[in-house]
Amino acid sequence: MERGTGWYPACYIALLAWTWLLLSPWCFTSAEITCRACSSSSSAPSSPSSRAKPHQGPPPPPPRGLLRWPGSRDVGFAREEALQAEQPGGGWGVGDEDEEEEALVVVLEEDRGWGRVQPAAGAVEGTWGAGEARRSGAKGDGWAGEAHGKSPSRQRLGMAKGSGAAAAHGLEGMLLPPGDAQEAGGSVGRVTSSHPLPPRARRSSGAPGHGQAGGGSPWTDGQKVTRTQAKGSKEEGKVTKMRGGEELKLTSTTFALTGDSAHNQAMVHWSGHNSSVILILTKLYDFNLGSVTESSLWRSTDYGTTYEKLNDKVGLKTVLSYLYVSPTNKRKIMLLGDPEIESSILISSDEGATYQKYRLNFYIQSLLFHPKQEDWILAYSLDQKMYSSMDFGRRWQLMHERITPNRFYWSVTGLDKEPDLVHMEARTADGHAHYITCRIQECSETTRSGPFLRSIDTNSLVVQDEYVFIQVTAGGRANYYVSYKREPFAQIKLPKYSLPKDMHIISTDENQVFAAVQEWNQNDTYNLYISDTRGVYFTLALENVKSSRGLEGNIIIDLYEVAGIKGIFLANKKIEDQIKTFITYNKGRDWRLLRAPDTDLRGGPLHCQLPFCSLHLHLQISENPYTSGSISSKETAPGLVVATGNVGSELSYTDISTFISSDAGNSWRQIFEEEYNVWYLDWGGALVAMKHTSMPIRHLWVSFDEGRSWSKYAFTSTPLFVDGSLVEPGIETQLMTIFGHFSLRSEWQLVKVDYKSIFSRRCNKEDYQTWHLHNQGEPCVMGERKIYKKRKPGAQCALGRDYSRTVVSEPCVCAEWDFECDYGYERHSNNQCMPAFWFNPSSLPKDCSLGQSYLNSTGYRRIVSNNCTDGLREKYVAKAEQCPGKAPRGLHVLTTDGKLLAQQGHNTTFIILMEEGDLQRTNIQLDFGDGIAMSYANFSPIEEGIRHVYKSAGIFQVTAYAENSLGSDTAVLFLHVVCPVEHVHLNVPFVAIRNKEVNLTAVVWPSQSGTLTYFWWFGNSTKPLITLESSVSYTFATEGTNTITVQVSAGSALLQDTKDIAVHEYFQSQLLSFSPNLDYHNPDIPEWRQDISKVIKRALVQVTGILDEQILVAVFPGLPTSAELFILPHRNTTERRKGHEGDLEQVVELLFNALNQNLVQFELKPGVEVIAYVTQLTLAPLVDSSTGHSSSAMLMLLSVVFVGLAVFLIYKFKRRDLGPEPPLTCIVPLSSVELCQFPSAGNPASWLQCSYPDLRQLSM
Repeated sequence: MERGTGWYPACYIALLAWTWLLLSPWCFTSAEITCRACSSSSSAPSSPSSRAKPHQGPPPPPPRGLLRWPGSRDVGFAREEALQAEQPGGGWGVGDEDEEEEALVVVLEEDRGWGRVQPAAGAVEGTWGAGEARRSGAKGDGWAGEAHGKSPSRQRLGMAKGSGAAAAHGLEGMLLPPGDAQEAGGSVGRVTSSHPLPPRARRSSGAPGHGQAGGGSPWTDGQKVTRTQAKGSKEEGKVTKMRGGEELKLTSTTFALTGDSAHNQAMVHWSGHNSSVILILTKLYDFNLGSVTESSLWRSTDYGTTYEKLNDKVGLKTVLSYLYVSPTNKRKIMLLGDPEIESSILISSDEGATYQKYRLNFYIQSLLFHPKQEDWILAYSLDQKMYSSMDFGRRWQLMHERITPNRFYWSVTGLDKEPDLVHMEARTADGHAHYITCRIQECSETTRSGPFLRSIDTNSLVVQDEYVFIQVTAGGRANYYVSYKREPFAQIKLPKYSLPKDMHIISTDENQVFAAVQEWNQNDTYNLYISDTRGVYFTLALENVKSSRGLEGNIIIDLYEVAGIKGIFLANKKIEDQIKTFITYNKGRDWRLLRAPDTDLRGGPLHCQLPFCSLHLHLQISENPYTSGSISSKETAPGLVVATGNVGSELSYTDISTFISSDAGNSWRQIFEEEYNVWYLDWGGALVAMKHTSMPIRHLWVSFDEGRSWSKYAFTSTPLFVDGSLVEPGIETQLMTIFGHFSLRSEWQLVKVDYKSIFSRRCNKEDYQTWHLHNQGEPCVMGERKIYKKRKPGAQCALGRDYSRTVVSEPCVCAEWDFECDYGYERHSNNQCMPAFWFNPSSLPKDCSLGQSYLNSTGYRRIVSNNCTDGLREKYVAKAEQCPGKAPRGLHVLTTDGKLLAQQGHNTTFIILMEEGDLQRTNIQLDFGDGIAMSYANFSPIEEGIRHVYKSAGIFQVTAYAENSLGSDTAVLFLHVVCPVEHVHLNVPFVAIRNKEVNLTAVVWPSQSGTLTYFWWFGNSTKPLITLESSVSYTFATEGTNTITVQVSAGSALLQDTKDIAVHEYFQSQLLSFSPNLDYHNPDIPEWRQDISKVIKRALVQVTGILDEQILVAVFPGLPTSAELFILPHRNTTERRKGHEGDLEQVVELLFNALNQNLVQFELKPGVEVIAYVTQLTLAPLVDSSTGHSSSAMLMLLSVVFVGLAVFLIYKFKRRDLGPEPPLTCIVPLSSVELCQFPSAGNPASWLQCSYPDLRQLSM
């Protein structure tokens, strides 16, 4: 459940039935901010309009994957109205707020009347919040928002792409106020789509000190309470006297938008920064017609004291649907006409005073303004075409006819060569998506370029700051790529077995990427990863971060970045079904619980001891500037954080209070017992709090001492249903506009509140104090000691526009907490970074060339943007070492799309990869198999692939050969022309006996009907064995490792798999089982089984001292995890078998003893110890070619096989149960079993001896 913003989906039962019947037509679900009293998701009709319009709902959400937050956010508010029992004469009654609220008989759900703004059609599932929002728009630019009310529209938030761009997408999109948004802290984990979030049940809010009284519902947990219980005037009175005495009044003026009472949506633009102009567009959206039927344009030139109606200047019959403002020149305004009437725009260059009208030949769905050039605009049409204008919309030019919605971005200054370059995700005629770039005036087929040659996943292109992200799915797995500073793309490296199901880019601040990854064994949580500067290598920052899903599938990650101080994040982590809030001061290297306040609101002690009790916060910021959200912080008020939450063992969604921290989260104080919206005034020197309620109010609260005490002020003489509040853009903020209405059918009321009068004077030097940033007493945070100059609490003075914040900082000596684990390393309980079991720390970079140097990691890397010096830096910093010469190894040849087919007459691009070797000093030769070959002196010319066109169909052996002075390597690819590929699985035994037939089976999945053709390659043979059967028998004549490759052709599909078989004269084997904790970490994929086999082998060698070459371990598929241990003869003893079989028996006995004594153990990851032991029932063969086997032994063996088969079937149906189970019995087809010898009576521990090698034909 998301907190801090209100979306009100239900209209509740009135006191009398006739009241309900009378008012029900007004109960709709509103758009940006929901009408408090009249919002009903169940009764909200969907738009029946058959033709898409700019204000309609978004396209279907994109697939889960790499996603982003728009460069700026479009916002709005909506009228919120309560069902009321009006007194005779239309009055609301008189007196204090308590009396007013008590007089309301018809009550609503305990939900707040604060609206919820969502991304519009332009917004993308899996985006992120505040980190990007702070960068939106030009610095210091004005507000823009949209208000909705009394309407069944879905909530939407427009989207703007590119650095500093502003645009609106989809239903009722609006421009975010970039100036103030740049200061706001961010819920960087907010992953939001174009869909609204679910409603939340909140406690009723009230004045400071209220319990369950005030503006909430008098229904508690389904039980009705009396009016006396719901009343809170006495308690409020006590708090009022305690915090300010008698009522104070603020300077305010009220203006009614006369004639617009029927209008249910509004859009607001406040220029700010010495501009007194405010523009408001109100409109009536008909949800049955799916269009805007009426509109009014209002303009104020005196900061909102009075407004002028401009309908006559734009045309009395003109119906407007959108209001746009240039982010780089606030004087330039663009109005969009409703396409149901006509497709047109109105342009103003004098801040909305006059307009010129231009008709269009296409329908605009969204606009994207250039972050630097005020006249450059991109327009996305309803038919998914891209248009560009270089004269602020007066003339338009078609750029591309097939662009993915919301996947287009302006160039980034300093990174792209041309300022008019556009990054786009375009689709070809066959539906494939590609990443292309072109200039707005030169975007023909010949001038478009593709920075990434292959096709990409739809809705995956993200251009953000220095980074470009794309996603490519191959073989059912998503692969993620990143380009840093427009360099060639590199594959993103997550820990090998994270195996992401879903991934979201959260933030790209400070030359570093934050990503939330849902791994293969997670469902409702995500792991937080943090990258190196290039965005390639990611390490784990925090596990199991809480996530939630909105009403229509949007993802929300509970992560919040505190504004004003780098490195501080808050996150909600799931621990054993409890949600707890953690804080970090070094970008995720260390996390700790929040210490609860020492006392409650009344000064009573709070007995809350860590780690059993702590403070927990709701971490959702408001996407709507008309509310403050559940947590807020400001760049201009460092160290000050206001949030809602609770004290206890876990996060609560019912018992909610408001807390504040003045020292960046080290300590907290409770300021209200319920939810309040809190705004920052004048560089954070004053705080304004307004009750989060659905009832009419006329008071707000002001604090000059960082929330220690509050004064109650009246901002209007008549109680107002507050729909939202808008604070003047800029850091010196001293003006506020409150939007609301007096009654159900009244006009919009705009209350301008001027706080200048409460600041008694300008601040002087005696009004300041110093504040030292620290982390639980440690003065070094992110490698620096920082001292801030801030206003003394209680100083009722104003800083003004010319105030310059003073920060004194000096670097600290590097300590352990300034370094995080490098890629491939994990932090253990002793606080040391050690290599993960799958990582080889001795591996060299692929671009390491002889004579050059490379950085050899120590397992640590300094946290990005950490400024510490000296100290442990020399110890932990990566060491420069000379690149040793290496022979080519791990050569691979593949096609760019990863398939084994090519179309005749079309380009086929081959990629050559080499795991080890000197890329610059290795000669490469590629033989295409059709009589044509190419040679290259090094890898540089072939980094982007080698293209070739096959002129005839058939099967071609493509051979890559790499050679340098130290050695050579070869890779072979069998390419089928005009035959597509899918997948095949080859079942072979792990070990075979020389000169004995082996059964090989190719299993196709999913199964195909019709004739299948099988192509078999054995060893180095260049001619395949072609069969129509899925199984063949083959005899290996030479010992050693033999490679088998099978390809299956099914019509136009081609499938391939390759396996290695160890061939020996004789061997022994034994089934192994493991402690149950290994099953929890088993993703059941071939790569994992191969790596675990190596780990088990190393453990066996370490314990027993047996030669590495005499042991082979193969882990089987499925659960519970089991493996087969093969004991092989020494390499030089095969020809003298009889004299060395006794040596093999000694090796077997040594292994058997070690396993039975539980000496074979390995650490899978920190804290996870796995024990290997012998499976009780075995069919492990010692091959013996001698004759004279006992018939009784054969019968006994068959009995064991049948018993094992029954056990196997039981485990097959219970293989997902991770509880303790008896060891798995090896099951072998009876047709594969020859006569076996059972152990002698004198040696019961000896192993079963058989003469046939195929007892373990289980797949890898």
